[in-house]
Amino acid sequence: MSAERLSGNPGVHNATFRQKFRRATFLPRPPRSTAVPDQRARPASDEFDTVPAAAAVARASDRGARIVAITIALVWHLTIGLPAVLAAWSTLAVPEVVIGGWLLVAALGVIAGSRLLRDIPLPAAPLAGLLLVVDVAVFATVGRAHLISPANWVWGTLAWFFLVAIWGQPVRRLLVLLGVHAATAMVAVVLHDATSAADLARATMAIYGTSSLPVAVFTGAMALAALSRQRAATAATANAMVAEREAAEQARQERGKRLGLVSRAASEVLTELARGRVDPADPQVQRRCMHAAARLRRLIAESDDVPHPLLHELRAAADLAERNGLPIDLVTIGTPPPLPVGVRRNLADPLTAGLADARDWARLTVVSSPDEVVVSLVTPDGEGPDTTGPTGDEDDGQVEHLYERDGKIRWTQTRWHR
Repeated sequence: MSAERLSGNPGVHNATFRQKFRRATFLPRPPRSTAVPDQRARPASDEFDTVPAAAAVARASDRGARIVAITIALVWHLTIGLPAVLAAWSTLAVPEVVIGGWLLVAALGVIAGSRLLRDIPLPAAPLAGLLLVVDVAVFATVGRAHLISPANWVWGTLAWFFLVAIWGQPVRRLLVLLGVHAATAMVAVVLHDATSAADLARATMAIYGTSSLPVAVFTGAMALAALSRQRAATAATANAMVAEREAAEQARQERGKRLGLVSRAASEVLTELARGRVDPADPQVQRRCMHAAARLRRLIAESDDVPHPLLHELRAAADLAERNGLPIDLVTIGTPPPLPVGVRRNLADPLTAGLADARDWARLTVVSSPDEVVVSLVTPDGEGPDTTGPTGDEDDGQVEHLYERDGKIRWTQTRWHR
C-alpha cells in the first residue's frame, strides 16, 4: 500500500470511527494490477505511425514477388531442365556431374526459398558462391554437343536461383553474378571451340534471354515495394491529418462542455451574492461557495494531461481542502485504469462535496485494480444536511454511490467496476 500524506493525522480516533473506517477503506486486496493501455486521446502521430504502416505494405508487396521468383526458379528447374538432362543423358560428357549439379541447385533452391518465405535471413555470399561453382562444373562437363542446348540447364535456370539467393540485396549484386555467369559461358564457348558466328550469336542470345527477365523481375519487385511504401506512407499521413482535425474538434467540444459546467458551478451563488440576496456570513452560503470552489478546482484539473487523471483530480480537491485549513490524509492503493471523463466525475464529485463540508480532519482513500475503482471519504459528522454532491452529467449507472452518517462520522463511497 502506498500512502500520500497531505497533513497531520486526524485528531479523533474512537472505536466507531475505526470500525466505519475499516469498512469504508480497507477492502479486500485487489488482484495484481496488469498493464492497461491508456485509452485517453493521444496525438495523431501515436495513433497512425506512418513508418510501420508503410513498412507493412512494402513487406506484403515484397512477399508476393518472392513467391513469384521462387516458383519460377523451381518450376523451370524441374519441368524444363530435368527432362532435357535425362533426354540427353547418354550423350553428355560427364552426366553424373551435370545431374549432381542439378540436384545440388534444387536442394539449395528449396532451402533458400523456404527461409525466404519465412523472413529468415539468407547467407547470400555462400549461396552465390556455390551456384557459381556449379555453373563452372556444368559448363565444363556438359560437352560441346550440348553446350548451347536445353541439356545445359544452367543457361535457363541458374539466373533465377541467383535472384532467390540475393533477394533483398542491391540490384548491382545480381548484375555482378550474371556478369560472372556470362563470362563463364563465353569462356566455355571458347574452350569448346564453338567460336563460329552462329555459335557466338546463339550464346549471346542465350545470355541475354536468360538474364534479362530475372533482372526485370528483381528491379520491378524492388520498385513496386518502394512505391507501395511511399503510397502507404502518404495514406497514413493523410489519415493522421484527419485524426488530428477530429481530435482538435473533440478537444474544442470538451472545452465547451467544461466551460459550461464551470459556469454553472459558480454562477448561481455568485449572482445571488452580487445582488445581495444572500448573506456571506451565512454558514449555508459559505458551504455553497466551498462546494462551488471545490468543483471548479476539480473541473479545471480535468484538462491537465497527467498519467492518472482521477488521482490528479482528487489531489486537486484535497489540496483545496487543505488550503482551507483541513488536515487530510490521502491514501492510494493500486493504479486506476484509464476512465472516461464522465465516470471520473461521478467518482469524484460526491467526495469533493464531502471534503467541502468536512471539519477537523478527513481521510480520503482510493483503492484501484484493472476492473474496479473504489473511492472512500471519512470525516467527522456534525450539524448540517447530508452531503451527496452532484450526480454527474454522464451518469450511466456504472458508478455506485453509498453514503452513511451516525452522528460521529460520515462515510461516503463511490465505486466503479467494469
